[in-house]
Amino acid sequence: MDLLPDSSRLRSDSTSSSASQSSRSKTVLRQRLSQLMTCVEDMSSDDEAGEEVSRTLDEAFQLCGRLLPTDAFRLHMVTWNVATAEPSEDVASLLQLNDQPPIDLYVIGLQEVIATPVRFISDLMAEDSWSHLFMDTLGPEGFVKVTSVRMQGLLLLVFAKMMHLPFIRNIQTTYTRTGIFGYWGNKGAVSVRFSFYGHMVCFVNCHLAAHMHNALQRVDEFEYILETQDFDIFDTPRVLDHKVVFWFGDLNFRIEDHGLHFVRSSINGGRLNLLWSKDQLLMMKKKEPFLQEFEEGPLNFKPTYKFDRKAETYDTSGKKRKPAWTDRILWRIKPKTLPSDEDDEDDEKASTSTDNGQDEYPIMVTQNTYTSVMSYGVSDHKPVIGNFTLELRKYFDTQLVHVAPVGEWSADQNALLTYTVQEDFMSSTWDWIGLYKIGFKNASDYETFVWVRENELPEVNEVIEKPVDKDEIPLLSGEYVLGYYSTNLNSIVGLSDTFQILESKRAAMEGLVPKDVNGIN
Repeated sequence: MDLLPDSSRLRSDSTSSSASQSSRSKTVLRQRLSQLMTCVEDMSSDDEAGEEVSRTLDEAFQLCGRLLPTDAFRLHMVTWNVATAEPSEDVASLLQLNDQPPIDLYVIGLQEVIATPVRFISDLMAEDSWSHLFMDTLGPEGFVKVTSVRMQGLLLLVFAKMMHLPFIRNIQTTYTRTGIFGYWGNKGAVSVRFSFYGHMVCFVNCHLAAHMHNALQRVDEFEYILETQDFDIFDTPRVLDHKVVFWFGDLNFRIEDHGLHFVRSSINGGRLNLLWSKDQLLMMKKKEPFLQEFEEGPLNFKPTYKFDRKAETYDTSGKKRKPAWTDRILWRIKPKTLPSDEDDEDDEKASTSTDNGQDEYPIMVTQNTYTSVMSYGVSDHKPVIGNFTLELRKYFDTQLVHVAPVGEWSADQNALLTYTVQEDFMSSTWDWIGLYKIGFKNASDYETFVWVRENELPEVNEVIEKPVDKDEIPLLSGEYVLGYYSTNLNSIVGLSDTFQILESKRAAMEGLVPKDVNGIN
């Protein structure tokens, strides 16, 4: 039996995902420090000893740096088969908005979003009801929708805290159909990839083939998705080229062999571990090497399918479906075979992410929470959440473009802004700068915008001024930011500091603010 860890907190990283590799790195570090102490004890006045100390110190600090990434970010993931239901419930508890430390990224994957022909076409023209719900919930909390992708009933949404937007770049989406011989999109996958502070990450939301007897077909479908999905990025054209991949969704794996009564009694008795050995995904991981690269937390929550709607009781219909962990979240750190020492005959593998022996920019993934939320009942599936900490060393922390307002802004006079390209990138005369009110929902949710200079592309560090017509400026006061949107990178690559727009004198004239009459508002 492939036993899962008892703890819900799992860690993997790009320098030492295996216990043996972590122990090996620490052993090497101890050896370097021991050498340093020997050098200090034996050090004489000659330069050779000093150089040896310096060299040993450098190696020790490099090892320390690789073991201790400097920045930590919280990622909250949700997967939920909503079974064509409309969003009639508050999702605040699902998103754990008050979680501490605060969350930086939300990735939400839904399956079976209602997709009748008329409804699907209308959703293409405007956001669907589920997207609206999540944007309305997360927008006031300071989260902005980075991107989304939809394929019929499959929907994938990515949100980020506003301050991270300039460091989320090269956003691309794709999808793969696997339903009805690959021509229908009721089954398959939608994916989003982007660079997060220079680290390439990919999220794959799947809905795989149903029914107990299709376990092998589900594995084949996922392998087909991984092989066929591609992105227009030279260094990460495939899903598995990315440094970190999250695979999640309604994967539809079932519990084999055990009868309905045994499964339900094990659940009711809190003996979930009795079911793990017959979980199809865990069984398939033993057989399929590519699945073994994916990690998953322990299944210490009740199977999430199939429930009576508006209830926490398993299926009481005539079919009486056997409960199963159909809804899952897994992740993978890009593996790399490290060169073995002469004394080490083991063919050790570690989760690394570079093509050379040293990774100066490691990333570690720690799962903090992996559970279901039983209180939601609009669907016959319960949502599953996974909360992660991403520890990484940033490749960069400077925005591509610096943008700022000049002087005071109000609708009583024309305003001025400046922007400066701080690093050469694929800028375009189709780029634009938007004025956003704090709490904006996505890059298109601007109050107004201006095109960048149209006659020529800017030089690096060149300060460029752009006027903003007073008639385009909001009349009422409020807090705003300016955002530079890159059409080539599909993202906001520069954000100003928050600034105040003053209330216009025209606001009272147009009846937008209350008047005091004899001291009464």
